[in-house]
Amino acid sequence: MADAAETSSTAAQDLVRKSAKRTREIFGADYGNIDNLNAIPPTPYSFSSAIAPPAEQAEKINLSTRIRAEYECVRELPTALAAKQAGAAASAAARRKKARTAQRQADEEARPSDDRAAKMIEGITARPDDKAPRGMSSALTVRGKGKGEGAAPNAKGPTLQRNEPSNSLVRKDTVRQVKPEWHAPWKLMRVISGHLGWVRSLTVEPGNQWFASGAGDRTIKIWDLASGTLRLTLTGHISTVRGLAVSPRHPYLFSCGEDKMVKCWDLETNKVIRHYHGHLSGVYTLALHPTLDVLVTGGRDAAARVWDMRTRSNIHVLSGHTGTVADVKCQEADPQVISASLDSTIRMWDLAAGKTMGVLTHHKKGVRTLTTHPTEFTFASGSSGSIKQWKCPEGAFMQNFEGHNAIINTLAVNEDNVLFSGGDNGSVSFWDWKTGHRFQSSESVAQPGSLDAEAGIMSSTFDRTGLRLISGEADKTIKVWKPDEEATPETHPLDWKPTLGRRKF
Repeated sequence: MADAAETSSTAAQDLVRKSAKRTREIFGADYGNIDNLNAIPPTPYSFSSAIAPPAEQAEKINLSTRIRAEYECVRELPTALAAKQAGAAASAAARRKKARTAQRQADEEARPSDDRAAKMIEGITARPDDKAPRGMSSALTVRGKGKGEGAAPNAKGPTLQRNEPSNSLVRKDTVRQVKPEWHAPWKLMRVISGHLGWVRSLTVEPGNQWFASGAGDRTIKIWDLASGTLRLTLTGHISTVRGLAVSPRHPYLFSCGEDKMVKCWDLETNKVIRHYHGHLSGVYTLALHPTLDVLVTGGRDAAARVWDMRTRSNIHVLSGHTGTVADVKCQEADPQVISASLDSTIRMWDLAAGKTMGVLTHHKKGVRTLTTHPTEFTFASGSSGSIKQWKCPEGAFMQNFEGHNAIINTLAVNEDNVLFSGGDNGSVSFWDWKTGHRFQSSESVAQPGSLDAEAGIMSSTFDRTGLRLISGEADKTIKVWKPDEEATPETHPLDWKPTLGRRKF
């Protein structure tokens, strides 16, 4: 038995050896050489022209076998998990449908219910003499009825968020700076003396015949604009006169001072006819609404107050600032009241509700002055070493005016897009409103006999034509500036070089 088993084992080994030998003889040409494993074998009998080399085929078969062996048990989700996933997909679809419905309802609510009221509040018709071409401004010019091309952004309310693809990850183009407009340099035309204290406030009457100044000597003086001669002196305040405004629709002059008083002067009798009582401390600024019979004042009690011009009643107390309200401005469209404070913020107010529409917190130091552009829906603010430009109605930041390194006490802008800034150290700068380019800077010379420290610019305003600039200074003088009539782009070329970009905030 043992001999028979051993004989059969030997025969089987011989058969295996012969089979292996025969296999090697048949396939040795293809698989015997390592280079042949990576070459595509000739297959004249095959209908496919794209046959992978044997090594690649073997690798694919090996990989697929391992994947099937490892993941065969998890090819299908368990029944409970599959049902849960289907429920989550259905709820997500329901949420998307609900969001679309809410979006449609919000679109309907964003439309004004009363077109007439919307026109009264938001629409400002273009002036007949306003022939500035469209598209010239980087800011928005308020024109038309709030519809079409000339409408202000957000004229019908805030822009609603829509389900559109974001471009926040798209590479932005290189910033191309616009070449600034050429402006003639401004020169000192006249120096007016007469006050015995710092000239803290200035205003020009709507007829452009005279202007008023208020100073630390507690008086208000009326000056002839053409000749600079004194017409009248008004006395009544018992402290520095900090704010002045002449009504364009009434024969009234309004004044406020550090004695907590707000007075209304009748210009026909040159006497005080109304007092507005309510401020708890000095009143530093006032502004008249261009279309409504209301007066807005602000002061050291950190509140801006809205007064009815006729009845002297306090309509609103605009509270929210935590520091002295240094300046307020009024305009026809929302925000109808803008206030600047020494708490480093600017607030835009809803005049109807008496509440804050928005707070601008870009400044790092107290904001001392504001100015609104006479034709565009924009304004600028001045702080210590910082002048910023903003776009209404949302208060979007537009650009910085960089280079005036002083405490900015006053700003003024005219229709020719010339911005004036006056510093606490006597430095003055003239800027191009559109591009922020400073085309002129100089130092104000203090009146002989006064201290060098009394060279500060305290107040400024352009006249109604924009061709005369009046500045009130700490040397007790009023200076009148005008553009150089003989200057041309050839005699005073534009000193401007584009830069790669500007710091935004």
